[in-house]
Amino acid sequence: MTHCPVPVMRVLGTGSISALFAVLAFSPALSAQPLPVPKPGAGAASLTAPSLPESSSRAPVTVSLNAPARDYFGKAKGPAPMKPQAIGSYAEGCQAGAVALPQNGPGFQVMRLSRNRFWGQPELIDYLEDLGRDAPKLGWRGLMVGDMAQPRGGPMTSGHASHQIGLDADIWLKQMPDHVMTASERENVSAVSMLRGRLDVKGADRTVDPKKFTAAHARLIRRAAQDPRVARIFVSPGIKKALCQFETGDRSWLRVVRPWWGHHYHFHVRLKCPSGDAACENQAPPPPGDGCGKSLAWWMSDEPWVPKPDAKPAKPKPPLTLAALPKQCISVLQAR
Repeated sequence: MTHCPVPVMRVLGTGSISALFAVLAFSPALSAQPLPVPKPGAGAASLTAPSLPESSSRAPVTVSLNAPARDYFGKAKGPAPMKPQAIGSYAEGCQAGAVALPQNGPGFQVMRLSRNRFWGQPELIDYLEDLGRDAPKLGWRGLMVGDMAQPRGGPMTSGHASHQIGLDADIWLKQMPDHVMTASERENVSAVSMLRGRLDVKGADRTVDPKKFTAAHARLIRRAAQDPRVARIFVSPGIKKALCQFETGDRSWLRVVRPWWGHHYHFHVRLKCPSGDAACENQAPPPPGDGCGKSLAWWMSDEPWVPKPDAKPAKPKPPLTLAALPKQCISVLQAR
């Protein structure tokens, strides 16, 4: 899977994109009929989160401010028993009082349970449950929810630069099956790319494939973006172009849908800071307009994708240390 973005004003240095794929043309005429919500099978826990007890040790966690923060947050098995709070920014923060999204619910199932990244602030849990309930009405059987955040947020040992404060979630661009998935299925079923081939080839066709990306996808993303709790939704540029072509009415929701590297297997929802959460740092609002003009044309051109012959490889960024995170994150780590 691809990396998810850090806030736009911080992230024009990206890693290699040579493994990304390109996208095909979109036909808004394609649609899908509503499908039934799957019924739990024998022994399936339809509304229960997996049991993930904290260590029995009550000794305080000893930390080094100069150590990589991911080494601490990646080991936390359960949430900090504190009042729910998103602390810091999406790419430099942590979370207290996190809640686990149930493994299964009306219109959704959680994937990759072994990663223990199905935690979020209560606002994110409510948002995903609301979207899941609406999904079948849109011709979408249900959500396959990927990475959210770790139990105490913070930097992850692999994958994302953001997803640190419990307000981000990845939703696969694939409908959930008509049955409750087994643990093995959740670990091994693959997401589906909406792209045809490589993006880093000169003159590549970077639009979406209408056999893969349908009107049902567009309706789901539109519904996801119209929720006032949403700050941004990140998608592959070809998907953004398809959405621009899809909408013939109110285009205001398109403003929060932003093209970004990767995001051809899933779309990434980012919520605004909860009201009254003074420790949470909102990202700057997206630029005015629907984002379907010059800025999107740049994303669809060769410039972002085709490497220049004399380009030097980007130096990897050092991992975030505990010192780089808000001071409250130490209390989050040590809470028992």
